[in-house]
Amino acid sequence: MKVAIYARYSSDNQRDASIADQLRVCRVHAEKQGWQVVEEYTDHAISGASLLRPGIQALISDATRGRFRYVLAEAMDRLSRDQEDIAGLFKRMAYSDVKIVTLSEGEVTHLHVGLNGTMNALFLKDLADKTRRGQRGRVELGKSGGGNAYGYDVVKKFDGNGEPVRGDRTINEFQANVIRRIFRDYAAGKSAKRIAFELNKETIPAPGGGDWGFSTINGNPKRGNGILNNEMYVGKLIWNRQRFIKDPDTGKRQARMNPEAEWITQDVPELRV
Repeated sequence: MKVAIYARYSSDNQRDASIADQLRVCRVHAEKQGWQVVEEYTDHAISGASLLRPGIQALISDATRGRFRYVLAEAMDRLSRDQEDIAGLFKRMAYSDVKIVTLSEGEVTHLHVGLNGTMNALFLKDLADKTRRGQRGRVELGKSGGGNAYGYDVVKKFDGNGEPVRGDRTINEFQANVIRRIFRDYAAGKSAKRIAFELNKETIPAPGGGDWGFSTINGNPKRGNGILNNEMYVGKLIWNRQRFIKDPDTGKRQARMNPEAEWITQDVPELRV
């Protein structure tokens, strides 16, 4: 019987060795069953919350062409943590007359899909809630809730237990001078397009290292992005201005504004540029 093996890991706390371990134990199981492994599919450091992964997409494509009769994985959550996606994957495999088998659950049935899909959905919701609680706690201490803005460097340090201390920022003086220049030029009447042109002419790197564009400077006032709208530059940290929702068709995150009453604002005068 021909079988394909799938392995995945997503967390920074996991390593390529995790993939190797998953493949190894699956090979051993296939050998015991007398199955022939015809292909191995992997996704490295990619979330299981979406099927938009090259490895799983290749597996689905090959399944429709009849390359194998079984898909073998360590557990269902390696295939997907999204309830809708795992159900969709199960239906695709069933349509191609391919059975899903995992070392944890055995042969996957509709019952597994329903129960495990629900549990994984709850896991992701709980993880997201814990992450947001941690971010809010850091913001209320005057630290960054996540990500970094042009003009600042991430401060890397560890606590007494060797755990990373997150959220500390320090002013990048070179970039801060560029920010001050942009505000001065804009106040003097120069357009964002003109400012961007002059910065590019002097080969001053833009955020991300590319060229400056007028939208990088203007941004969106409602979303608080762009150089001219970032209130961090006046010593005010705003968190929870927007939330992100995954588009069910593309899997891409889309920003949605939160009511202003839900925004968290913290004064950080030491970060004013």
